[in-house]
Amino acid sequence: MTGPESAREELLDALRAVREAIDIPHPATVGDGETYDRILKERVLHVVVMLQNIVPGDGSRCAADVIPWSVEYLRARLAEHPAGGYKTWAEHAAELERDRQAKGGAQ
Repeated sequence: MTGPESAREELLDALRAVREAIDIPHPATVGDGETYDRILKERVLHVVVMLQNIVPGDGSRCAADVIPWSVEYLRARLAEHPAGGYKTWAEHAAELERDRQAKGGAQ
């Protein structure tokens, strides 16, 4: 793939990487929210670095190899800062459902 189609795919991959960075599971509690906020902030900072490389502030065009390199950079940083270490809302809801079922089902 070359030309405009390749550039389109590279930009879509960049958008996918941004979504991977910021679309993390919602926290279950206020305490979990503090950890969530810290993780999300760190991940957003890396997204900003990637976007600054792809979309220069002076309006100039980025070099051809900048997008794939920047996406790889972002994904490497995301691997260093996984979205974990807190209880998610989905995990909390699953625990509540298990507790409900253990107590005899719907009440």
